[in-house]
Amino acid sequence: MIPYGKQNVTDDDINAVTSVLKSDFLTQGPVVPKFEDSISKYVGSSYAIATNSATSALHIACLSLGLTKGDILWTSPNSFVASSNCGLYCGATVDFVDIDLDTYNICLDALEEKLINCKEKNTLPKILVPVHLSGQSCDMKRIKSLSNEYGFKIIEDASHAIGGKYEGLPIGNCKYSDICIFSFHPVKIITTGEGGMATTNDKGLADKLELFRSHGITRNRDFMHKDLGPWYYEQLVLGFNYRMTDIQAALGYSQLSRIESIIKKRHEIAERYNEILRELPLILPYQTSSSYSSFHLYIIRLKLNKINKSYLEVFKSLKDKGIGVNLHYIPIHTHPFYKSLGFNSGDFPNSERFASEAISIPMYPNLTNQLQDEVVEALISSI
Repeated sequence: MIPYGKQNVTDDDINAVTSVLKSDFLTQGPVVPKFEDSISKYVGSSYAIATNSATSALHIACLSLGLTKGDILWTSPNSFVASSNCGLYCGATVDFVDIDLDTYNICLDALEEKLINCKEKNTLPKILVPVHLSGQSCDMKRIKSLSNEYGFKIIEDASHAIGGKYEGLPIGNCKYSDICIFSFHPVKIITTGEGGMATTNDKGLADKLELFRSHGITRNRDFMHKDLGPWYYEQLVLGFNYRMTDIQAALGYSQLSRIESIIKKRHEIAERYNEILRELPLILPYQTSSSYSSFHLYIIRLKLNKINKSYLEVFKSLKDKGIGVNLHYIPIHTHPFYKSLGFNSGDFPNSERFASEAISIPMYPNLTNQLQDEVVEALISSI
């Protein structure tokens, strides 16, 4: 089976992890701050706070921005459920804005129209979570302009997007957002096994993120109500154990050192796909002029009106031929849990149409030309 994505672990990565295993600290040691500093320098943010997953980072990002019961969070229905679940964790209400059928990111015309309507009803969101699908940035400049007008905060869900750029600058610099979130799951651009990172330029938010990820406990004398001695600490808020270990951070730090070559290789694979597949009855990934994608995913859409097979038949045929295809994503609002909250099929038609046509085909740095040719051959015979 050729998977749609997989990690790339080198001897240098293994040596970095082994070094931590032989050290005095497996967690809460010096490597996590080292990894955080390297991420903040790479993306150009003032602060970076590591967590045990991007889901955890999304959760504490919402908490740090004060999201609570009675508030509203909006995001894209074309994402993994974590992008909306983070609002529910805080007791807030969640809603969605449909996608643009070129970029598959949140549709900004639909966003603006919904903001206008909700302002009249006094139901504006407190937080918007734009999702950079496949590693291509949303139009953050326009989103920031809308946030200035309508008063919502912005958390970029850049789980797919480390190594990508927007307007020539690294995604994660938070020029147009309050907080940006990265994922380091094994199939992502770089990995820590499981892990996430929140970047921000706001010291107050960075302090809150650190507090929420570690039980709400601090030893920082600037924040404590009293100081009884060097052993003393205080719990200030209800936090969580969302810390990253030094083992994970060592892997991430090692992988980050070669991220540029990883992104370059992903673009080479994407360009080769574009060249080979351009005459097939497919819609290939669209790239905006303002965005440089990290190409976490290579998503094709089937032109079903030109294919004498159903989506299911094509998908199953590829699987049967050993191609590990996937769908990114089943629209969040169509899951049974979200239907129980009042959402229905048909609420966000662009996302549903996308999900009825989209297939993620293999994309990872170690995908050789020979393996890529096998993918293409299987695709041609399946449609």
